Amino acid sequence: LVQQIALLLVILAAWEAAGAWLVDPFWSSRPSLIAERLWILAGTGDLWIHLSTTISEAGIGLAMGCGVGIALGLLMARFDRATRVAEPLFMGLYSLPRVALAPLFVLWFGIGLLAKVMMSFSMVVFVFVLNVLEGIRSLDRDPIDLLRTMRASPWYIARRVLLPAVLPWIAAAFRIAVGLSLIGAVVGELIGSSSGLGWYIEKSAGQLDTTGVFAGIISLLIVAMVANLLVTLVFRKLTGWRQ
Repeated sequence: LVQQIALLLVILAAWEAAGAWLVDPFWSSRPSLIAERLWILAGTGDLWIHLSTTISEAGIGLAMGCGVGIALGLLMARFDRATRVAEPLFMGLYSLPRVALAPLFVLWFGIGLLAKVMMSFSMVVFVFVLNVLEGIRSLDRDPIDLLRTMRASPWYIARRVLLPAVLPWIAAAFRIAVGLSLIGAVVGELIGSSSGLGWYIEKSAGQLDTTGVFAGIISLLIVAMVANLLVTLVFRKLTGWRQ
């Protein structure tokens, strides 16, 4: 932790020095100016409004993507032959840039919360599906076959064998999906919104306010770091029995 803090301080000091003596702050701003802007935004309450908006959009999309993705991954693993037939189409949908769907989401769901949630959902659901599917395919089949010979139900096998075994894969999916859910929320805000960190970044860029742009980016960075830390701590507790 000390080394991480020291690295952060070195980067901030180098950035501050570059902005003061080497580069015009118009292009890169400075940490002191960004901290001042964040302090002003926090004092007026605007920072909390933008933070809560983006976190709500990304959080709901992440939760929906997790639930649907895990369930769909288990279902696809159960019907493996049908999955292999549909896999090219599924991978095509996964590879499709979701940014291209943003205008459609605005047409379908408006410019309110639902459009951003669905954008975040579309960014993360495939990550959970693929991780769960690959995790199950990599399992030793003997315990599953043994339970089937003992007439265990598919639900019992999923709850007692499959889900505990794929927890590390789900943890890895979460760490990837946290960033993707934020990307989905921000992209949705860029297309159409009246609040949120993405909206604030776009507004600042339109006013050539580099400090405002970096203030929004730094806020997103802090949110992503905190979310990843929480995911790591939670799954470390859940998978401690595997150590």
